[in-house]
Amino acid sequence: MAWAASASPTEKSRFVCIYPAYINNKKTIAEGRRIPLDKAVENPTSTEIQDVCAAVGLNVLLEKNKMYPREWNRDAQYRGRVRIQLKQEDGTPCQPQFPTRKSVMLYAAETIPKLKTRTQKMGGSDQNLPQGEGGKKGKGKKKK
Repeated sequence: MAWAASASPTEKSRFVCIYPAYINNKKTIAEGRRIPLDKAVENPTSTEIQDVCAAVGLNVLLEKNKMYPREWNRDAQYRGRVRIQLKQEDGTPCQPQFPTRKSVMLYAAETIPKLKTRTQKMGGSDQNLPQGEGGKKGKGKKKK
């Protein structure tokens, strides 16, 4: 869902911003991590955060071109911000299990490693390592 450019400030204030750096275990607290290191996830993307939050029924908006101000790396992998609606107009939580932004961050960090894209990457990288080494050896023999 996207809101119109003329949306009122109170309408936008019901949405909280979550940057991937908040739940990244490669970041220090000074670099922007906001949850404990043992609960954080390795290099999450804004798309992954959007996927897990949308799957649980939260109202989510992905802003691809936004960047976390403390992020020095300008790569596309580190771009993105997720806006999540936590409260309704009357101030009550949209989802009872997510009363605060921290509860959403902890849920996302817990769920992202279980995503199919994460589990497939782990399996795919194991298979590609021996092939890469074999290719290098083959090229070396041809040069001799």
